[in-house]
Amino acid sequence: METDELWRTIHGQRSALADILGTLSPQDWEHASLCPDWTVRDVAAHVISSAGFSTGEALVGVLRARGNFNRLMFNEAKRLSARPTDEIIADYRRLDGSRRHPPGTTTVDPLMDVLVHTQDIVRPLGRHHEMPARPSAVAADQVWSRSFPFRARRRLGGYRLAATDIDWAVGDGPEINGSMGALLLLLTGRAVGAPELSGDGIERLTLERNGS
Repeated sequence: METDELWRTIHGQRSALADILGTLSPQDWEHASLCPDWTVRDVAAHVISSAGFSTGEALVGVLRARGNFNRLMFNEAKRLSARPTDEIIADYRRLDGSRRHPPGTTTVDPLMDVLVHTQDIVRPLGRHHEMPARPSAVAADQVWSRSFPFRARRRLGGYRLAATDIDWAVGDGPEINGSMGALLLLLTGRAVGAPELSGDGIERLTLERNGS
């Protein structure tokens, strides 16, 4: 995807998430997300945070987290989510069109964030939001090529992942088939997409995870 198209997709997906957030009840906001120990509120505040990135705040956050990436993300999500619900949703409207992202990240990172974290929010609430195949493939390529933070090649390197809705495949071994969105969830460590996958590989992976 060209840069302009990529950003149009990011902005469109953020806008769609803002619309979803605007329909949630107070109970929904405090519901557990797919991210362990993160509520829907935490994830919602995190997704839009890169668009309002502040170098100073980031440096303070790194120091407080003692350089631990996961602790940094958790602490920042909790800090940002402590604000009123309306203020979090307003950030999506206020920062619509922003192309800012933290140093050391690429434009694919906010794409991956909004695609995956939208699922972290909607699926526990029994809602549905379609994951677009082509942008999901772009995000999946980056997840597969990087060792941090998902370690996808180490976890899934013995399998061949092949999409059923777009021409995309990686790896070698027993095959795991499914939509590009479901494969992206698998690559980023979300087991929730597993029921949507098929193939000899998913059966073997399930047995491995169950310790059989």
